[in-house]
Amino acid sequence: QVHLVESGGGLMQAGDSLRLSCAASGRSFDSLGMGWFRQAPGKEREFVASIITDGANYRVLDSVKGRFTISRDNDKSTSYLQMNSLKPEDTAVYYCVAREKISITWPWWGQGTQVTVSS
Repeated sequence: QVHLVESGGGLMQAGDSLRLSCAASGRSFDSLGMGWFRQAPGKEREFVASIITDGANYRVLDSVKGRFTISRDNDKSTSYLQMNSLKPEDTAVYYCVAREKISITWPWWGQGTQVTVSS
């Protein structure tokens, strides 16, 4: 079992920057792929970004490319989502997720952290 705890959400203004953190425990962190999803009010949950175990490769949702960056620190068992140039449409609950290296699904989810961006 992997336990994920997100932090860093808050109320922001358009154009602000924010960094979300996700602390993982329960498994060797460097064996886990990490990612972020988000769910806006009234919308489906959507994938935002993911990063592989050693951080050498990552994926980012097209609509946030150039603004959001995912990273990880294996020594700290923590992954990050750096969000720049925030827009009101980025308002959502952001969830940290984890999976085994060879998995294609995301079995472990954090409790979520709210990010609200005002115009």
